[in-house]
Amino acid sequence: MTDFLAERDAWLTTNCSIARAIDVVGNRSTLLLLREASMGTRRFDDFAARVGISEPVAAARLKQLVADGLLERRPYRAPGQRTRDEYVLTDKGAQLMPVLTALRQWGDAWAADAAGPSVRVEHHDCGAEVHAVLRCAAGHDVEPGDTDIHPGPGALRRDRD
Repeated sequence: MTDFLAERDAWLTTNCSIARAIDVVGNRSTLLLLREASMGTRRFDDFAARVGISEPVAAARLKQLVADGLLERRPYRAPGQRTRDEYVLTDKGAQLMPVLTALRQWGDAWAADAAGPSVRVEHHDCGAEVHAVLRCAAGHDVEPGDTDIHPGPGALRRDRD
């Protein structure tokens, strides 16, 4: 990491994957809508009520999540009612589950009320609590300080005069 940090001024940050991800999911209501979708919420009114946002804001955010490919609209019809849309996570949206888990885990440790976390997420097969972990491709658990940073294939070098 030291070599990369020493030369970081030579690289542009315009194509940063973190910045691009934040462009898609980087506001409170969007993340909370994704939380609700990951917990099984599907109906518009339920999203707005559970996230605590107005219907116009919910409509705009859900529309954007559909446009970004994180949610899919599917028609449903309750008996005696008109056809409406429900919102379901796509594979792309479901891939955010580790991110949501990590945010929840951090919030449980550093921002929960004195009574403790509001939810407990368990593996349905064994009942153990679910946690996000940092792991390398070889299968080793990695501590945050045990990483090295190198330019990737998409790194753009700054033109120097």
